[in-house]
Amino acid sequence: MSLAHASRDTANDNDVSRPEAEWDTAALQGGAPPAPAAMPAWRMALYMAASVLFFLTQGLGMNLATANIYQLQGSFSATTTELSWLSAAYMAPYASFAIALFKIRTQYGLRRFAEFSIVCFVVASLLNLQVTSLHSAIVIRFVSGMAAAPLSTIGFLYMLEAFPPAKKLSLGLSLALMNTLFSAPIARIISPTLLDLGGWNALYTFELGLALIALPVIYLLPLTPPPRAHVIQRLDILSYLLLAIGFGCLAIVLTLGRLYWWFEVPWLGFLLAVAIGAMTLLFLIELPRQNPMIDLRWLLSGPNLRMAGVLLLFRFVSSEQSATAAGFYQQLGLLNEQTVHLYVVILLASLVGGLFCSFLMMTRYVETAHVLALILIAAGAWIDSQSTSLTRPADMYLSQAMVAAGAAMFLPPVMSKGFGAVLAKGPQYVVNFLVIFLFTQSIGSLFASAMLGTFVTIREKFHSNALVEHILLTDPLTAQRVAQLSAAYNKVVADKTLLNAEGLSLLAQQVTREAYVLAYNDAFLVIFVASVTALVILLLHLAWDRLLKPFVMSSNSAVQS
Repeated sequence: MSLAHASRDTANDNDVSRPEAEWDTAALQGGAPPAPAAMPAWRMALYMAASVLFFLTQGLGMNLATANIYQLQGSFSATTTELSWLSAAYMAPYASFAIALFKIRTQYGLRRFAEFSIVCFVVASLLNLQVTSLHSAIVIRFVSGMAAAPLSTIGFLYMLEAFPPAKKLSLGLSLALMNTLFSAPIARIISPTLLDLGGWNALYTFELGLALIALPVIYLLPLTPPPRAHVIQRLDILSYLLLAIGFGCLAIVLTLGRLYWWFEVPWLGFLLAVAIGAMTLLFLIELPRQNPMIDLRWLLSGPNLRMAGVLLLFRFVSSEQSATAAGFYQQLGLLNEQTVHLYVVILLASLVGGLFCSFLMMTRYVETAHVLALILIAAGAWIDSQSTSLTRPADMYLSQAMVAAGAAMFLPPVMSKGFGAVLAKGPQYVVNFLVIFLFTQSIGSLFASAMLGTFVTIREKFHSNALVEHILLTDPLTAQRVAQLSAAYNKVVADKTLLNAEGLSLLAQQVTREAYVLAYNDAFLVIFVASVTALVILLLHLAWDRLLKPFVMSSNSAVQS
Protein backbone atom coordinates (compact mmCIF):
# COMPACT_ATOMS: atom_id res chain seq x y z
CA MET A 1 0.00 0.00 0.00
CA SER A 2 1.08 3.51 -0.67
CA LEU A 3 -0.05 5.81 2.05
CA ALA A 4 2.79 8.16 1.26
CA HIS A 5 1.72 8.36 -2.37
CA ALA A 6 -1.64 9.67 -1.32
CA SER A 7 -0.44 12.21 1.16
CA ARG A 8 2.33 13.36 -1.17
CA ASP A 9 -0.31 14.37 -3.67
CA THR A 10 -2.26 16.34 -1.09
CA ALA A 11 0.85 17.80 0.51
CA ASN A 12 2.39 19.18 -2.67
CA ASP A 13 -0.68 20.34 -4.52
CA ASN A 14 0.04 23.42 -6.63
CA ASP A 15 -3.23 23.68 -8.51
CA VAL A 16 -4.09 27.32 -7.83
CA SER A 17 -7.69 26.67 -8.76
CA ARG A 18 -8.10 24.82 -5.47
CA PRO A 19 -7.54 26.33 -2.01
CA GLU A 20 -6.08 23.03 -0.80
CA ALA A 21 -3.09 23.64 -3.04
CA GLU A 22 -2.34 26.93 -1.31
CA TRP A 23 -2.56 25.24 2.09
CA ASP A 24 -0.24 22.41 1.17
CA THR A 25 2.39 24.67 -0.36
CA ALA A 26 2.29 27.04 2.59
CA ALA A 27 2.45 24.18 5.06
CA LEU A 28 5.51 22.67 3.42
CA GLN A 29 7.20 26.09 3.46
CA GLY A 30 6.32 26.67 7.08
CA GLY A 31 3.64 29.30 6.44
CA ALA A 32 0.16 29.53 7.95
CA PRO A 33 -2.49 27.79 5.84
CA PRO A 34 -5.36 29.88 4.53
CA ALA A 35 -8.89 28.67 5.18
CA PRO A 36 -9.82 26.28 2.36
CA ALA A 37 -13.22 26.19 0.72
CA ALA A 38 -15.15 23.13 1.86
CA MET A 39 -16.06 20.47 -0.70
CA PRO A 40 -19.85 19.96 -1.03
CA ALA A 41 -21.15 17.03 1.03
CA TRP A 42 -22.43 15.13 -2.01
CA ARG A 43 -19.04 15.41 -3.70
CA MET A 44 -17.24 14.26 -0.53
CA ALA A 45 -19.51 11.20 -0.46
CA LEU A 46 -18.65 10.39 -4.07
CA TYR A 47 -14.91 10.60 -3.46
CA MET A 48 -15.19 8.47 -0.33
CA ALA A 49 -17.25 5.86 -2.19
CA ALA A 50 -14.68 5.87 -4.99
CA SER A 51 -11.95 5.23 -2.42
CA VAL A 52 -13.83 2.23 -1.04
CA LEU A 53 -14.31 0.93 -4.60
CA PHE A 54 -10.60 1.12 -5.44
CA PHE A 55 -9.54 -0.52 -2.16
CA LEU A 56 -12.03 -3.36 -2.68
CA THR A 57 -10.99 -3.84 -6.32
CA GLN A 58 -7.33 -4.12 -5.35
CA GLY A 59 -7.88 -6.06 -2.13
CA LEU A 60 -10.26 -8.66 -3.53
CA GLY A 61 -7.89 -9.32 -6.40
CA MET A 62 -5.25 -10.17 -3.81
CA ASN A 63 -7.43 -12.10 -1.35
CA LEU A 64 -9.77 -14.15 -3.54
CA ALA A 65 -7.02 -16.62 -4.44
CA THR A 66 -5.53 -16.69 -0.93
CA ALA A 67 -8.91 -17.34 0.69
CA ASN A 68 -9.68 -20.29 -1.59
CA ILE A 69 -6.43 -22.25 -1.68
CA TYR A 70 -8.12 -25.48 -0.54
CA GLN A 71 -11.14 -25.07 -2.82
CA LEU A 72 -9.03 -24.43 -5.93
CA GLN A 73 -7.00 -27.66 -5.66
CA GLY A 74 -9.36 -29.49 -7.99
CA SER A 75 -9.45 -26.70 -10.57
CA PHE A 76 -5.66 -26.82 -11.00
CA SER A 77 -5.01 -30.46 -10.05
CA ALA A 78 -2.43 -29.19 -7.56
CA THR A 79 -1.61 -29.46 -3.86
CA THR A 80 -2.06 -26.58 -1.44
CA THR A 81 1.72 -26.10 -1.38
CA GLU A 82 1.83 -25.75 -5.16
CA LEU A 83 -1.12 -23.35 -5.12
CA SER A 84 0.68 -21.18 -2.57
CA TRP A 85 2.91 -20.11 -5.47
CA LEU A 86 -0.04 -17.95 -6.56
CA SER A 87 0.32 -15.81 -3.43
CA ALA A 88 4.12 -15.77 -3.69
CA ALA A 89 4.00 -14.66 -7.36
CA TYR A 90 1.54 -11.87 -6.51
CA MET A 91 3.50 -10.53 -3.54
CA ALA A 92 6.92 -10.62 -5.23
CA PRO A 93 6.36 -7.44 -7.32
CA TYR A 94 3.67 -5.94 -5.08
CA ALA A 95 6.06 -5.65 -2.11
CA SER A 96 8.19 -2.97 -3.75
CA PHE A 97 6.45 -1.66 -6.87
CA ALA A 98 4.85 1.30 -5.06
CA ILE A 99 8.29 2.88 -4.56
CA ALA A 100 8.86 3.03 -8.32
CA LEU A 101 5.30 4.24 -8.88
CA PHE A 102 5.82 7.21 -6.58
CA LYS A 103 8.63 8.59 -8.72
CA ILE A 104 6.90 7.68 -11.98
CA ARG A 105 3.77 9.52 -10.90
CA THR A 106 5.73 12.56 -9.76
CA GLN A 107 7.64 12.82 -13.04
CA TYR A 108 4.88 11.99 -15.54
CA GLY A 109 1.79 13.34 -13.79
CA LEU A 110 -1.06 12.01 -11.67
CA ARG A 111 -3.64 11.97 -14.46
CA ARG A 112 -1.59 9.75 -16.74
CA PHE A 113 -0.61 7.60 -13.77
CA ALA A 114 -4.23 6.98 -12.70
CA GLU A 115 -5.54 6.33 -16.21
CA PHE A 116 -2.71 4.00 -17.17
CA SER A 117 -2.95 2.14 -13.82
CA ILE A 118 -6.63 1.32 -14.07
CA VAL A 119 -6.31 0.22 -17.71
CA CYS A 120 -3.43 -2.10 -16.74
CA PHE A 121 -5.52 -3.58 -13.95
CA VAL A 122 -8.43 -4.23 -16.31
CA VAL A 123 -6.05 -6.00 -18.70
CA ALA A 124 -4.62 -8.07 -15.83
CA SER A 125 -8.16 -9.03 -14.76
CA LEU A 126 -8.91 -10.15 -18.33
CA LEU A 127 -5.72 -12.25 -18.34
CA ASN A 128 -6.89 -14.03 -15.16
CA LEU A 129 -9.84 -15.35 -17.18
CA GLN A 130 -7.44 -16.93 -19.71
CA VAL A 131 -5.77 -19.17 -17.12
CA THR A 132 -5.53 -22.78 -18.32
CA SER A 133 -2.99 -24.29 -15.91
CA LEU A 134 -1.18 -23.61 -12.68
CA HIS A 135 1.92 -22.37 -14.52
CA SER A 136 -0.03 -19.82 -16.52
CA ALA A 137 -1.87 -18.77 -13.35
CA ILE A 138 1.45 -18.10 -11.57
CA VAL A 139 2.70 -15.91 -14.44
CA ILE A 140 -0.55 -13.95 -14.58
CA ARG A 141 -0.62 -13.51 -10.80
CA PHE A 142 2.84 -11.93 -11.06
CA VAL A 143 1.45 -9.48 -13.63
CA SER A 144 -1.60 -8.88 -11.39
CA GLY A 145 0.67 -8.01 -8.47
CA MET A 146 2.29 -5.25 -10.52
CA ALA A 147 -1.04 -4.00 -11.87
CA ALA A 148 -2.69 -3.91 -8.42
CA ALA A 149 0.02 -1.86 -6.68
CA PRO A 150 -1.22 1.52 -8.02
CA LEU A 151 -4.83 0.91 -6.97
CA SER A 152 -4.14 1.17 -3.24
CA THR A 153 -2.38 4.46 -3.99
CA ILE A 154 -5.43 5.71 -5.87
CA GLY A 155 -7.67 4.56 -3.03
CA PHE A 156 -5.71 6.71 -0.57
CA LEU A 157 -5.78 9.63 -2.99
CA TYR A 158 -9.54 9.59 -3.33
CA MET A 159 -10.15 9.36 0.40
CA LEU A 160 -7.77 12.21 1.20
CA GLU A 161 -9.18 14.30 -1.65
CA ALA A 162 -12.56 14.36 0.12
CA PHE A 163 -11.27 16.22 3.19
CA PRO A 164 -9.83 19.69 3.80
CA PRO A 165 -6.08 19.80 4.48
CA ALA A 166 -6.50 20.09 8.25
CA LYS A 167 -8.26 16.70 8.34
CA LYS A 168 -6.30 14.79 5.71
CA LEU A 169 -3.78 13.24 8.12
CA SER A 170 -6.37 12.61 10.83
CA LEU A 171 -9.88 11.75 9.65
CA GLY A 172 -8.95 11.08 6.01
CA LEU A 173 -5.95 8.90 6.85
CA SER A 174 -7.89 6.92 9.45
CA LEU A 175 -10.76 6.16 7.08
CA ALA A 176 -8.37 5.20 4.28
CA LEU A 177 -6.52 2.75 6.51
CA MET A 178 -9.85 1.36 7.71
CA ASN A 179 -10.75 0.58 4.10
CA THR A 180 -7.66 -1.60 3.76
CA LEU A 181 -9.19 -4.05 6.27
CA PHE A 182 -12.42 -4.78 4.42
CA SER A 183 -11.27 -6.85 1.45
CA ALA A 184 -10.02 -9.90 3.42
CA PRO A 185 -13.33 -10.67 5.23
CA ILE A 186 -15.41 -9.75 2.16
CA ALA A 187 -13.36 -12.19 0.06
CA ARG A 188 -14.27 -15.04 2.42
CA ILE A 189 -17.91 -13.95 2.60
CA ILE A 190 -18.54 -13.91 -1.15
CA SER A 191 -16.20 -16.76 -2.16
CA PRO A 192 -18.62 -19.69 -1.55
CA THR A 193 -21.27 -18.19 -3.84
CA LEU A 194 -18.76 -17.29 -6.54
CA LEU A 195 -17.14 -20.74 -6.47
CA ASP A 196 -20.56 -22.37 -6.87
CA LEU A 197 -21.14 -20.22 -9.95
CA GLY A 198 -17.93 -21.13 -11.76
CA GLY A 199 -14.76 -21.66 -9.74
CA TRP A 200 -11.67 -19.63 -10.67
CA ASN A 201 -13.39 -17.91 -13.61
CA ALA A 202 -16.26 -16.73 -11.41
CA LEU A 203 -13.83 -15.29 -8.84
CA TYR A 204 -11.97 -13.22 -11.38
CA THR A 205 -15.00 -12.32 -13.46
CA PHE A 206 -16.16 -10.57 -10.31
CA GLU A 207 -12.79 -8.82 -10.04
CA LEU A 208 -13.06 -7.77 -13.69
CA GLY A 209 -16.52 -6.37 -13.03
CA LEU A 210 -15.20 -4.22 -10.19
CA ALA A 211 -12.32 -3.02 -12.37
CA LEU A 212 -14.72 -2.01 -15.15
CA ILE A 213 -16.86 -0.10 -12.66
CA ALA A 214 -13.74 1.67 -11.35
CA LEU A 215 -12.51 2.55 -14.85
CA PRO A 216 -14.89 5.49 -15.55
CA VAL A 217 -14.47 6.83 -11.99
CA ILE A 218 -10.95 8.01 -12.91
CA TYR A 219 -12.43 10.21 -15.63
CA LEU A 220 -15.63 11.34 -13.88
CA LEU A 221 -13.99 12.23 -10.54
CA PRO A 222 -10.61 13.81 -11.29
CA LEU A 223 -7.99 14.13 -8.57
CA THR A 224 -6.08 17.30 -7.82
CA PRO A 225 -2.78 16.99 -9.72
CA PRO A 226 0.49 17.54 -7.88
CA PRO A 227 3.34 19.42 -9.56
CA ARG A 228 5.54 17.46 -11.91
CA ALA A 229 9.24 17.24 -11.23
CA HIS A 230 12.16 15.44 -12.81
CA VAL A 231 12.96 13.04 -9.98
CA ILE A 232 14.16 9.90 -11.76
CA GLN A 233 17.91 9.54 -12.15
CA ARG A 234 19.66 6.80 -14.06
CA LEU A 235 21.13 5.24 -10.94
CA ASP A 236 17.64 5.17 -9.38
CA ILE A 237 16.67 2.50 -11.90
CA LEU A 238 19.49 0.19 -10.79
CA SER A 239 18.75 0.91 -7.12
CA TYR A 240 15.08 0.10 -7.55
CA LEU A 241 15.82 -3.12 -9.45
CA LEU A 242 18.06 -4.26 -6.59
CA LEU A 243 15.38 -3.34 -4.06
CA ALA A 244 12.71 -5.15 -6.08
CA ILE A 245 14.90 -8.28 -6.34
CA GLY A 246 15.60 -8.20 -2.61
CA PHE A 247 11.99 -7.66 -1.56
CA GLY A 248 10.69 -10.11 -4.18
CA CYS A 249 12.99 -12.94 -3.11
CA LEU A 250 12.15 -12.29 0.54
CA ALA A 251 8.44 -12.41 -0.28
CA ILE A 252 8.81 -15.80 -1.98
CA VAL A 253 10.95 -17.24 0.82
CA LEU A 254 8.59 -16.06 3.56
CA THR A 255 5.48 -17.25 1.73
CA LEU A 256 6.76 -20.73 0.87
CA GLY A 257 9.44 -21.39 3.49
CA ARG A 258 7.23 -23.05 6.09
CA LEU A 259 5.40 -25.09 3.43
CA TYR A 260 8.47 -26.61 1.78
CA TRP A 261 10.22 -26.30 5.17
CA TRP A 262 13.13 -24.00 5.62
CA PHE A 263 16.06 -26.41 5.39
CA GLU A 264 14.62 -29.05 3.07
CA VAL A 265 14.91 -27.47 -0.39
CA PRO A 266 18.11 -25.77 -1.64
CA TRP A 267 16.38 -23.08 -3.72
CA LEU A 268 15.04 -21.38 -0.58
CA GLY A 269 18.61 -20.77 0.56
CA PHE A 270 19.58 -19.58 -2.91
CA LEU A 271 16.72 -17.02 -2.98
CA LEU A 272 17.63 -15.81 0.49
CA ALA A 273 21.26 -15.38 -0.59
CA VAL A 274 20.15 -13.42 -3.67
CA ALA A 275 17.99 -11.17 -1.46
CA ILE A 276 20.88 -10.48 0.91
CA GLY A 277 23.26 -9.85 -1.98
CA ALA A 278 20.85 -7.47 -3.74
CA MET A 279 20.20 -5.48 -0.55
CA THR A 280 23.94 -5.30 0.16
CA LEU A 281 24.62 -3.91 -3.32
CA LEU A 282 21.78 -1.43 -2.79
CA PHE A 283 23.46 -0.18 0.40
CA LEU A 284 26.82 0.15 -1.35
CA ILE A 285 25.27 2.17 -4.19
CA GLU A 286 23.02 4.43 -2.11
CA LEU A 287 25.33 5.35 0.79
CA PRO A 288 27.86 7.50 -1.18
CA ARG A 289 25.26 9.23 -3.42
CA GLN A 290 24.58 12.94 -3.02
CA ASN A 291 20.90 12.54 -3.91
CA PRO A 292 20.08 8.92 -3.09
CA MET A 293 16.80 7.29 -3.92
CA ILE A 294 16.78 5.99 -0.33
CA ASP A 295 18.51 7.96 2.44
CA LEU A 296 19.81 5.00 4.43
CA ARG A 297 21.30 7.13 7.22
CA TRP A 298 17.94 8.76 7.89
CA LEU A 299 16.14 5.46 7.39
CA LEU A 300 18.20 3.76 10.11
CA SER A 301 17.89 6.59 12.64
CA GLY A 302 16.49 5.91 16.09
CA PRO A 303 12.97 7.36 15.60
CA ASN A 304 12.50 5.49 12.33
CA LEU A 305 13.66 2.21 13.79
CA ARG A 306 11.23 2.67 16.68
CA MET A 307 8.40 3.39 14.25
CA ALA A 308 9.33 0.34 12.19
CA GLY A 309 9.29 -1.73 15.38
CA VAL A 310 5.78 -0.51 16.22
CA LEU A 311 4.56 -1.28 12.69
CA LEU A 312 6.09 -4.76 12.81
CA LEU A 313 4.42 -5.32 16.16
CA PHE A 314 1.11 -4.37 14.58
CA ARG A 315 1.60 -6.90 11.78
CA PHE A 316 2.50 -9.59 14.31
CA VAL A 317 -0.47 -9.14 16.64
CA SER A 318 -2.97 -8.52 13.83
CA SER A 319 -1.92 -11.81 12.20
CA GLU A 320 -3.88 -13.45 15.04
CA GLN A 321 -6.88 -13.05 12.78
CA SER A 322 -5.49 -12.93 9.25
CA ALA A 323 -3.30 -16.04 9.49
CA THR A 324 -3.51 -17.89 12.80
CA ALA A 325 -7.29 -18.00 13.27
CA ALA A 326 -7.83 -18.82 9.58
CA GLY A 327 -5.37 -21.72 9.85
CA PHE A 328 -7.14 -22.93 12.99
CA TYR A 329 -10.48 -23.14 11.16
CA GLN A 330 -8.88 -25.05 8.30
CA GLN A 331 -7.38 -27.61 10.68
CA LEU A 332 -10.86 -28.17 12.10
CA GLY A 333 -12.12 -28.81 8.58
CA LEU A 334 -14.11 -25.57 8.40
CA LEU A 335 -14.14 -23.94 4.98
CA ASN A 336 -15.50 -20.56 3.92
CA GLU A 337 -19.07 -21.87 3.81
CA GLN A 338 -19.01 -22.51 7.57
CA THR A 339 -17.31 -19.21 8.48
CA VAL A 340 -19.38 -16.71 6.49
CA HIS A 341 -21.23 -15.35 9.53
CA LEU A 342 -18.00 -15.05 11.50
CA TYR A 343 -16.44 -12.91 8.78
CA VAL A 344 -19.56 -10.76 8.67
CA VAL A 345 -18.98 -10.09 12.38
CA ILE A 346 -15.30 -9.34 11.68
CA LEU A 347 -16.25 -6.92 8.88
CA LEU A 348 -18.71 -5.04 11.12
CA ALA A 349 -16.21 -4.93 14.00
CA SER A 350 -13.54 -3.51 11.68
CA LEU A 351 -16.00 -0.82 10.58
CA VAL A 352 -16.92 0.09 14.17
CA GLY A 353 -13.27 0.11 15.29
CA GLY A 354 -12.21 2.22 12.33
CA LEU A 355 -14.97 4.79 12.85
CA PHE A 356 -14.22 5.04 16.57
CA CYS A 357 -10.52 5.51 15.81
CA SER A 358 -11.44 8.25 13.32
CA PHE A 359 -13.32 10.00 16.11
CA LEU A 360 -10.33 9.71 18.45
CA MET A 361 -8.03 11.09 15.75
CA MET A 362 -10.05 14.30 15.85
CA THR A 363 -9.53 14.71 19.59
CA ARG A 364 -6.51 15.04 21.87
CA TYR A 365 -6.88 11.42 23.01
CA VAL A 366 -5.08 9.88 20.07
CA GLU A 367 -2.86 7.69 22.29
CA THR A 368 -6.03 6.14 23.72
CA ALA A 369 -6.51 4.34 20.40
CA HIS A 370 -3.25 2.41 20.90
CA VAL A 371 -4.13 1.44 24.45
CA LEU A 372 -7.63 0.25 23.52
CA ALA A 373 -6.31 -1.58 20.44
CA LEU A 374 -3.76 -3.58 22.43
CA ILE A 375 -6.29 -4.35 25.18
CA LEU A 376 -8.82 -5.64 22.63
CA ILE A 377 -6.27 -7.74 20.72
CA ALA A 378 -4.80 -9.18 23.93
CA ALA A 379 -8.26 -10.06 25.28
CA GLY A 380 -9.32 -11.63 22.00
CA ALA A 381 -6.12 -13.69 21.75
CA TRP A 382 -6.51 -14.87 25.35
CA ILE A 383 -10.08 -16.05 24.70
CA ASP A 384 -8.99 -17.85 21.52
CA SER A 385 -6.16 -19.58 23.40
CA GLN A 386 -8.80 -21.56 25.31
CA SER A 387 -10.17 -23.19 22.13
CA THR A 388 -10.84 -26.91 21.74
CA SER A 389 -11.57 -29.21 18.83
CA LEU A 390 -15.27 -28.57 19.51
CA THR A 391 -14.89 -24.80 19.08
CA ARG A 392 -16.95 -23.48 16.21
CA PRO A 393 -17.10 -20.05 14.52
CA ALA A 394 -20.08 -18.98 16.63
CA ASP A 395 -17.94 -19.49 19.75
CA MET A 396 -15.38 -16.99 18.42
CA TYR A 397 -17.67 -14.12 17.47
CA LEU A 398 -16.70 -12.05 20.50
CA SER A 399 -12.96 -12.72 20.44
CA GLN A 400 -12.58 -12.17 16.70
CA ALA A 401 -14.69 -9.00 16.85
CA MET A 402 -12.37 -7.67 19.55
CA VAL A 403 -9.27 -8.47 17.48
CA ALA A 404 -10.80 -6.88 14.36
CA ALA A 405 -11.76 -3.69 16.20
CA GLY A 406 -8.31 -3.51 17.81
CA ALA A 407 -6.54 -3.96 14.48
CA ALA A 408 -8.61 -1.14 12.96
CA MET A 409 -7.59 1.20 15.80
CA PHE A 410 -3.87 0.47 15.93
CA LEU A 411 -2.39 1.75 12.68
CA PRO A 412 -3.85 5.26 12.00
CA PRO A 413 -2.23 7.08 14.98
CA VAL A 414 1.21 5.65 14.14
CA MET A 415 0.95 6.51 10.47
CA SER A 416 -0.40 10.00 11.10
CA LYS A 417 2.43 10.88 13.48
CA GLY A 418 5.12 9.29 11.31
CA PHE A 419 3.97 10.82 8.06
CA GLY A 420 3.50 14.24 9.62
CA ALA A 421 7.13 14.12 10.73
CA VAL A 422 8.20 13.13 7.20
CA LEU A 423 6.36 16.05 5.60
CA ALA A 424 7.91 18.42 8.12
CA LYS A 425 11.36 17.20 7.04
CA GLY A 426 10.61 17.58 3.33
CA PRO A 427 8.74 15.89 0.46
CA GLN A 428 11.94 14.22 -0.76
CA TYR A 429 11.79 11.94 2.30
CA VAL A 430 8.47 10.42 1.22
CA VAL A 431 10.25 7.65 -0.69
CA ASN A 432 12.20 6.75 2.47
CA PHE A 433 8.98 6.60 4.44
CA LEU A 434 7.54 4.35 1.74
CA VAL A 435 10.39 1.88 2.27
CA ILE A 436 9.58 1.68 5.99
CA PHE A 437 5.86 1.32 5.37
CA LEU A 438 6.12 -1.28 2.61
CA PHE A 439 8.76 -3.33 4.40
CA THR A 440 6.81 -3.48 7.66
CA GLN A 441 3.39 -4.05 6.07
CA SER A 442 4.14 -6.30 3.08
CA ILE A 443 7.32 -8.12 4.11
CA GLY A 444 6.43 -7.74 7.80
CA SER A 445 3.04 -9.37 7.27
CA LEU A 446 4.62 -12.30 5.44
CA PHE A 447 7.29 -12.58 8.14
CA ALA A 448 4.69 -12.67 10.94
CA SER A 449 2.63 -15.32 9.14
CA ALA A 450 5.73 -17.39 8.40
CA MET A 451 7.03 -17.27 11.97
CA LEU A 452 3.66 -18.08 13.54
CA GLY A 453 3.06 -20.85 10.98
CA THR A 454 6.49 -22.31 11.75
CA PHE A 455 5.80 -22.04 15.48
CA VAL A 456 2.49 -23.91 15.04
CA THR A 457 4.22 -26.68 13.06
CA ILE A 458 6.93 -27.15 15.70
CA ARG A 459 4.45 -27.11 18.57
CA GLU A 460 2.20 -29.59 16.75
CA LYS A 461 5.08 -32.08 16.61
CA PHE A 462 5.72 -31.51 20.30
CA HIS A 463 2.10 -32.02 21.33
CA SER A 464 1.68 -34.95 18.94
CA ASN A 465 4.64 -36.76 20.53
CA ALA A 466 3.30 -36.00 24.01
CA LEU A 467 -0.14 -37.38 23.12
CA VAL A 468 1.17 -40.49 21.35
CA GLU A 469 3.21 -41.44 24.44
CA HIS A 470 -0.06 -42.07 26.27
CA ILE A 471 -1.69 -44.14 23.51
CA LEU A 472 -1.04 -47.84 24.07
CA LEU A 473 -3.07 -50.67 22.60
CA THR A 474 -2.65 -52.49 25.92
CA ASP A 475 -4.69 -49.70 27.50
CA PRO A 476 -8.38 -50.81 27.62
CA LEU A 477 -9.61 -47.28 26.87
CA THR A 478 -7.39 -47.02 23.78
CA ALA A 479 -8.49 -50.44 22.55
CA GLN A 480 -12.13 -49.48 23.08
CA ARG A 481 -11.65 -46.23 21.17
CA VAL A 482 -10.00 -48.06 18.23
CA ALA A 483 -12.87 -50.53 18.17
CA GLN A 484 -15.44 -47.70 18.14
CA LEU A 485 -13.70 -45.93 15.28
CA SER A 486 -13.31 -49.10 13.20
CA ALA A 487 -16.94 -50.10 13.73
CA ALA A 488 -17.99 -47.87 10.83
CA TYR A 489 -16.12 -50.24 8.45
CA ASN A 490 -17.54 -53.52 9.84
CA LYS A 491 -19.86 -54.02 6.88
CA VAL A 492 -17.22 -53.44 4.19
CA VAL A 493 -14.02 -54.84 5.75
CA ALA A 494 -14.09 -58.45 6.86
CA ASP A 495 -10.40 -58.81 7.74
CA LYS A 496 -9.94 -58.06 11.45
CA THR A 497 -6.35 -56.91 10.91
CA LEU A 498 -7.34 -54.39 8.25
CA LEU A 499 -10.29 -53.30 10.37
CA ASN A 500 -7.98 -52.65 13.31
CA ALA A 501 -5.59 -50.73 11.02
CA GLU A 502 -8.47 -48.49 9.90
CA GLY A 503 -9.32 -47.77 13.52
CA LEU A 504 -5.71 -46.88 14.30
CA SER A 505 -5.57 -44.59 11.25
CA LEU A 506 -8.69 -42.72 12.38
CA LEU A 507 -7.27 -42.44 15.90
CA ALA A 508 -4.02 -41.01 14.50
CA GLN A 509 -6.03 -38.38 12.63
CA GLN A 510 -7.79 -37.38 15.83
CA VAL A 511 -4.46 -37.17 17.66
CA THR A 512 -3.06 -34.91 14.93
CA ARG A 513 -6.14 -32.70 15.09
CA GLU A 514 -5.89 -32.35 18.87
CA ALA A 515 -2.17 -31.62 18.59
CA TYR A 516 -2.88 -28.85 16.08
CA VAL A 517 -5.55 -27.37 18.37
CA LEU A 518 -3.03 -27.24 21.22
CA ALA A 519 -0.41 -25.75 18.89
CA TYR A 520 -2.76 -23.00 17.74
CA ASN A 521 -3.67 -22.30 21.36
CA ASP A 522 0.05 -21.80 22.01
CA ALA A 523 0.23 -19.37 19.07
CA PHE A 524 -2.75 -17.40 20.38
CA LEU A 525 -1.06 -17.29 23.77
CA VAL A 526 2.17 -15.94 22.23
CA ILE A 527 0.17 -13.15 20.58
CA PHE A 528 -1.51 -12.42 23.91
CA VAL A 529 1.88 -12.13 25.64
CA ALA A 530 3.23 -9.89 22.87
CA SER A 531 0.17 -7.62 23.09
CA VAL A 532 0.37 -7.35 26.88
CA THR A 533 4.10 -6.64 26.75
CA ALA A 534 3.54 -3.92 24.15
CA LEU A 535 0.72 -2.47 26.29
CA VAL A 536 2.96 -2.25 29.35
CA ILE A 537 5.73 -0.55 27.35
CA LEU A 538 3.19 1.89 25.87
CA LEU A 539 1.77 2.78 29.28
CA LEU A 540 5.26 3.35 30.68
CA HIS A 541 6.08 5.56 27.69
CA LEU A 542 2.90 7.60 28.18
CA ALA A 543 3.61 7.93 31.90
CA TRP A 544 7.11 9.21 31.09
CA ASP A 545 5.84 11.75 28.55
CA ARG A 546 3.01 13.10 30.72
CA LEU A 547 4.35 12.83 34.26
CA LEU A 548 8.08 12.21 34.62
CA LYS A 549 9.46 14.04 31.58
CA PRO A 550 7.93 17.46 32.47
CA PHE A 551 9.12 17.00 36.06
CA VAL A 552 12.69 16.18 34.93
CA MET A 553 12.76 19.10 32.52
CA SER A 554 11.50 21.54 35.15
CA SER A 555 14.08 20.24 37.64
CA ASN A 556 16.90 20.71 35.10
CA SER A 557 15.70 24.25 34.38
CA ALA A 558 15.66 25.06 38.08
CA VAL A 559 19.20 23.73 38.53
CA GLN A 560 20.50 25.74 35.55
CA SER A 561 18.87 28.95 36.82
